[in-house]
Amino acid sequence: MKAARLEAIGEFHVHTVETPSPGPDELLVRVEAAGICGTDRHLLHGTFPCRPPVTLGHEFSGIVEAVGDAVIDFRPGIRITGNPNIHCGRCAQCRRGRINLCENLEAIGIHRDGGFADYVLVPQKQAHELPLSLQPEQGAFCEPLACCLHGIDMAGIHRGSSVVVLGGGVIGMLVVQLARLAGATSVILVTRQATRRQLAEATGATASFDPGSGNVVEGISGRGGLLPGGADVVIECAGVAETVADAPKLARNGGTVVILGVMPQGETVAIEPFDLLFREVRVLTAFLNPDTHARAAALIAEGTIRVEPLISRRIGLEALPDAVANPPRPGEVKVLVMPGLKN
Repeated sequence: MKAARLEAIGEFHVHTVETPSPGPDELLVRVEAAGICGTDRHLLHGTFPCRPPVTLGHEFSGIVEAVGDAVIDFRPGIRITGNPNIHCGRCAQCRRGRINLCENLEAIGIHRDGGFADYVLVPQKQAHELPLSLQPEQGAFCEPLACCLHGIDMAGIHRGSSVVVLGGGVIGMLVVQLARLAGATSVILVTRQATRRQLAEATGATASFDPGSGNVVEGISGRGGLLPGGADVVIECAGVAETVADAPKLARNGGTVVILGVMPQGETVAIEPFDLLFREVRVLTAFLNPDTHARAAALIAEGTIRVEPLISRRIGLEALPDAVANPPRPGEVKVLVMPGLKN
């Protein structure tokens, strides 16, 4: 089979490798679609820890081709989405219920071979069934949506809340929809790209703001801004130092900031603790998808969250290394890899 492998930091190529066989509790899944994530770019450049050589791809779905002898809940022919984050269930964090902070955490597509391939092995406990009536591409959104759900859970959005979303990538776009689903009546997306601002407003944002048009803090939380005094909740989805630094300034007194975006390992941001203290702004971080993948799969299956408008282009495996090595094209939200596609 073909697989796109990170051989070492900076070395990412498509190779022909042996098709794996499922172990007793594993599924062999024919990959239909896998999403390119910003984390994949961090992995390529060595700014997010991983374990090369490894096949990348942690956002994927596909059809079960074969199952191990101990598998009882799945059979060949069904469609599944894989939760890539495997916790041990034994360490202190797992016993506390903080499975996303597992001391022995392993991730498909980061520590073990992932979905940028014709086939991927998935432990049965990490698989969630999807309807065959879905378009194949839709299942690839379950993992990023699950991470967004964790952030929304932490944010404490209520009916009537105001929310600012920083970043117009796929995480920001999904958060816009989830914030409205949670009851927010004002949701403002901040991004420089006009096509992303238009897309956000078409999928649920009540307004958008272009940082190139003026000071973000003044334009949103200033006296004459879109949300004078600031937002109840600010969710940082860009993973950029500038937006992380702006996030607390956009929150109202007593507001909440949730950092979802992944900044490169080692980068720092200056924040004024005095301001946070005297305005009692909560700054939280949301990591991975503890117990949210099944909810994400259900939202995708029900059509509650619209993902089709977020698909910018579809590529085959051979085009993948170039797509990961370069920044997204202007206006792109999500690029999907479809191993069966030739381009």
